[in-house]
Amino acid sequence: MTRYADRLLADGERVALRGRQHLLATFIEGRIAWGIFIAAFVLVMLAGFALSPSEPTLLRDIFSWLGLALLLIGLAWLTQIYLSWYSQDYVITNRRVMKVEGILKKRSADSSLEKINDAVLEQSVFGRMLGYGDLDILTANEQSVDRYRMLSQAQQFKRTMLDEKHRLEQEAFQIPAPPLRASPPPPLEPVAPPVAAPVVAPPPAAPAARTMSSEEITNALGDLADLRDRGAITPEDYEAKKRDLLERL
Repeated sequence: MTRYADRLLADGERVALRGRQHLLATFIEGRIAWGIFIAAFVLVMLAGFALSPSEPTLLRDIFSWLGLALLLIGLAWLTQIYLSWYSQDYVITNRRVMKVEGILKKRSADSSLEKINDAVLEQSVFGRMLGYGDLDILTANEQSVDRYRMLSQAQQFKRTMLDEKHRLEQEAFQIPAPPLRASPPPPLEPVAPPVAAPVVAPPPAAPAARTMSSEEITNALGDLADLRDRGAITPEDYEAKKRDLLERL
């Protein structure tokens, strides 16, 4: 069955990882519903077994109907909580991070990978033991774009997101090499005795690189320096790409 998030994918977009909240989040969110369910169960047991036959019938009926009503309320509440948890779809693609929630009324929030600057992961002792944590996605101005509470497999989710961001940056700032020039055809053998040395045409000039504005050069150099500082490219690659960009002025 195709999930709702799959219908939001663009052409050429692939899914790298799916996730949702840890199952423990349903128990924490549904603690009141579980309390109502347990209280209803106690009332039903009290009306059926604890009260003696000598008790008034009205009292037994009140306990029975009250317990049954609370039991239905608790079951309906718990069903809504678990369906909401099952409908969650936290998706990392090669372009963005999507957060889809809602049972019938869907809500989708996107965070572009190129705008993400960092991700802050917090895990308690139990979170490390059970494999969940709180993840905040930050932009370049250190503002939180989206928050994932009690995220299951939080470490793998953060690692996959940063890996996909790194691949996207490498594809965006990779300078394409000039096209290969076809070798000139071999000279034709003369049929008649040669009277003069054949004139060899000069090879065609290499295609000129695209001229870039000063602002484009400055932005590209800043991005290359950021990649160099993070270890994505070597200093030698940085210098080579820097010379290539400066030649385009």
